[in-house]
Amino acid sequence: MSMQIARAAALAFFMLPFAWAVPISAHEGVTTSAKIKPAVEVAFVLDTTGSMGPLIEGAKRKIWSIATAIVDANPEAEIRMGLVAYRDIGDDYVTKTFNLTTDIQDLYANLLELKARGGGDWPESVNEALHVGVTKLSWTQGEEICRIVFLVGDAPPHMDYAQDVKYPEVMRMARERGIVVNAVQAGGARDTERVWREIAQMGRGRYIPIPQDGGHLVVIETPYDDEIIELQGRINDTVIPYGPRHQRGSVEQKTRQFAYAPRTTATEMAGYMARNAAKNSGEAITGAGDLVADLKAGRQKLAAVKDDELPDNLRNMKAAERQDFIDRQSASRKALNERMATLVQQRDRYVLDHAKKGPTRTADSFDRAVEDTLRAQIKR
Repeated sequence: MSMQIARAAALAFFMLPFAWAVPISAHEGVTTSAKIKPAVEVAFVLDTTGSMGPLIEGAKRKIWSIATAIVDANPEAEIRMGLVAYRDIGDDYVTKTFNLTTDIQDLYANLLELKARGGGDWPESVNEALHVGVTKLSWTQGEEICRIVFLVGDAPPHMDYAQDVKYPEVMRMARERGIVVNAVQAGGARDTERVWREIAQMGRGRYIPIPQDGGHLVVIETPYDDEIIELQGRINDTVIPYGPRHQRGSVEQKTRQFAYAPRTTATEMAGYMARNAAKNSGEAITGAGDLVADLKAGRQKLAAVKDDELPDNLRNMKAAERQDFIDRQSASRKALNERMATLVQQRDRYVLDHAKKGPTRTADSFDRAVEDTLRAQIKR
């Protein structure tokens, strides 16, 4: 019996380095499901103090190309993204959390609201932010789930806060949960570099140094951009907001997002939405509340929708007229999405050819670094 115990102990010790890859069943911050769909879950733990202003503004512009990189790396997977913004004790907030969600437009709206303020002393509440990112977001359990965190900041953690769970312990928790942690350092501070390298090593991720301002954003304009933007506007016109007042307001906000987005952001948003439409029954927005998409996907029945949960133009119609209007919107969207899919493919080829002809790409900017890392780690 003692020999069996010794062998079991030896095997447990040997397997310890691989514990990060084993799905866990009862940890805070990891949800379970009876039927797990393949998914890629990505969270950004982002320093939002004053020195990070230019990088944050760049992130707002490039979030859609980053989301597209995730889809391209694993087209079949469900995409969930989240954000933990952090500052320090004494600022407006220490952490502000936006949970993992498939509603990328909602995450984008929250990102737009973030401003770089606060800070003062050099260290920030990195330990608390990482702990929130690893243990408080609704990570999904399962072998088919790829879980990735990007810590993005320029200052080291406060190691003198007694209430914090320090980063070596948080990285142990991340390995236990199968979460890969990358450390993106803005600027060249040596004290930050030492900690960021340790976090990346302990988190089985990459240490990624970039310029303080986030580096030169990748912007490639193409001959297809104008038509893509015009088509996405027309696709948005086929959306029918319905449901409770707050849901209808959210859907209306999402259609307005596109109209006010910078040109490059709008084009990249349209590219992501085209991929999403191809995968999800022609959806025109992310998240709930579009009657056309919900009826087509079988998530809703028109007869079950109350009159006061319909937009004004549908409330005054008879049942047959409503159905006819929705059918026409659905048919219009289908044709527009087919044209959009062709244009996006042409744009993708143009961008790829342009990149091949240009200088060798290096991961020297926030968007390039994140996209290249995602492609490598999702494939892994």
